[in-house]
Amino acid sequence: MSPRAPALYRSVITHVRAGDTPYGLRHRTYLWLVDLDALPRLPGPLRWLARFDPRDHFGGTAGTIREGLDRFLAAHGVETDGGRVLMLAHARVLGYVFNPLSVYWCHGPDGALRCVVAEVHNTYGGRHCYLLGPETADSPARTSKEFYVSPFLPLAGDYRMRLPEPGERLGISVHLEGAGARRLTATVRGTRGPATPSAVLRAAVRHPWSTAAVSLGIRLHGIRLWLRGLPVQPRPRHEPQEGMQ
Repeated sequence: MSPRAPALYRSVITHVRAGDTPYGLRHRTYLWLVDLDALPRLPGPLRWLARFDPRDHFGGTAGTIREGLDRFLAAHGVETDGGRVLMLAHARVLGYVFNPLSVYWCHGPDGALRCVVAEVHNTYGGRHCYLLGPETADSPARTSKEFYVSPFLPLAGDYRMRLPEPGERLGISVHLEGAGARRLTATVRGTRGPATPSAVLRAAVRHPWSTAAVSLGIRLHGIRLWLRGLPVQPRPRHEPQEGMQ
């Protein structure tokens, strides 16, 4: 059965870097699980604490996030035929959002999972989507890395992603492998809670300006790695994907 939405997940994000300069980070935050056809709308002044804007996803030019997703899927030969789509992501908080990873579980009209989309953003303003099969929900799927994310990791490599639909608990993982070794492991673990106005307010107080904190944290950790002497990898030009214009 498809999970209920909307919901909030109190989450812990971890990144573990392997290799000659091992490094780990751990960040607490909260994430939204929403139905793209029934996005939540908070009352009055609380709307500054959660807004879902189509310009923050896919090409940023569609009228809604759902339209942006459908445009991307159609460009890659996939149709959901109006089935339900669930998105796991940060909402805009105080007018700002940064989503290193947004996940979309795309169902057909019969409720069966048809595909999973992993949308990745980097701190240079770029975005890229990985289209994965429904098996990703049960076992890791492999896909080539096609998008520059960390300045300390080359573009070459393969991802192994496991992205099960969240229930009472959230548990997704992404492994980056290259040159015969694992380079990076990222996980998101969380517990489900209600998305009521009071719950959103408590989450915002517990994690002030959570979206800016994510972006700032990434940059601070990057500075630490640079100070440790890690070489910066050249950033190639990234051409927009089909359906992302």
